[in-house]
Amino acid sequence: MSLVANTGKLAGRTLFITGASRGIGKAIALKAAKDGANVVVAAKTAEPHPKLPGTIYTAAEEIEALGGKALPCIVDVRDEKQVQKAIDEAVKKFNGIDILVNNASAISLTGTEQTDMKRYDLMHNINTRGTFLASKLCVPHLKNSNHAHILNLSPPLNMSPHWFSIHVAYTMAKYGMSMCVLGMSEEFKPYNIGVNALWPKTAIATAAIEMLTGDTSTSRKPEIVSDAAYAMLCRDPKIYTGNFAIDEDVVKEAGVKDLTPYACDPSNINNLLPDFFLDVPGEAAAKKPSGGQIPTLFDAIGKSITPDLVKKTQAVFQFNVKGKEEGVWHLDLKNGDGACGQGEPKNAPDATLTMDSNNFADMFAGKLKPATAFMMGKLKISGDLQKAMKLEKMMKSLKNKV
Repeated sequence: MSLVANTGKLAGRTLFITGASRGIGKAIALKAAKDGANVVVAAKTAEPHPKLPGTIYTAAEEIEALGGKALPCIVDVRDEKQVQKAIDEAVKKFNGIDILVNNASAISLTGTEQTDMKRYDLMHNINTRGTFLASKLCVPHLKNSNHAHILNLSPPLNMSPHWFSIHVAYTMAKYGMSMCVLGMSEEFKPYNIGVNALWPKTAIATAAIEMLTGDTSTSRKPEIVSDAAYAMLCRDPKIYTGNFAIDEDVVKEAGVKDLTPYACDPSNINNLLPDFFLDVPGEAAAKKPSGGQIPTLFDAIGKSITPDLVKKTQAVFQFNVKGKEEGVWHLDLKNGDGACGQGEPKNAPDATLTMDSNNFADMFAGKLKPATAFMMGKLKISGDLQKAMKLEKMMKSLKNKV
């Protein structure tokens, strides 16, 4: 499902793509394969993962089935020797490298106190260091190409404190990739190497989003990103460099007028989940103050609790409400017949949700999805993220009653 036509511009070109065994990396590989490109599938997954689809070998088969040539390489981007070995094999097999796509990434949406240093190191070693390492080792070969590109899957550098406050470790690791674009685009101009960043406007249906939200109905398909990447990689690197592009803008420039086919669920095209690091226009506008909605809300929730809801949810929630109706509330959908009301829960919460009272009311009225609120930073979650996201299903059943 591609809306940007292949032009053959990448025929015979060699792409080195990190994290290409699944998701966005694989989608970019398949799009290039249709031109007859050579693709180095540089990823860790050699054996099938119990929960995640695809290995470097299955991705290589798909690339070759579409008319490309593939070289599957077991690469952990944290390991300099593995990256160098894969580059050497690529140069030996395909006589060079034209394009590097830094796609491999690790994510943990945790606050400072909740981020253990093992996760911190993983994110920084894969995202920032891995991008820097792969770029450093590919550059000698890119200098020999007459169509050299580095493309990082990383966000525009947005210095709003908000994006740092909600998951500073992850933000630093992703912005490290973006800073590579900022520096290297200028550094490698004399060698005609285009260095750019690409970031999705909305959530993309990948294993990561499914893991975070349990739902891809408010996401777009990876093909919008691969179409955008393809359009960018076909451009003249001598002129096109130093850009922080957004997938939606790129495909529109490439002539796509209707973005509906990219949506996983076309009925949700006006309710797509915005991606991190992108400010939503009009968000800063002041909202009308609300009346005392929360006691009424919890009264209605209390009447809607059923044994079946307790059995399905099996979680205790604490709500720290800020703003006009500041206070602590709880919802126990784990013990006995369930309970809700003001104050902390009797049993330890599985997830604690912190948000402004206006947003809280919108969330329970079905106007604001928990996943959307979380991605936009309107909702902070500590504890079990997956259990917190169970609220979404529960709210659908409450929506008619509240």
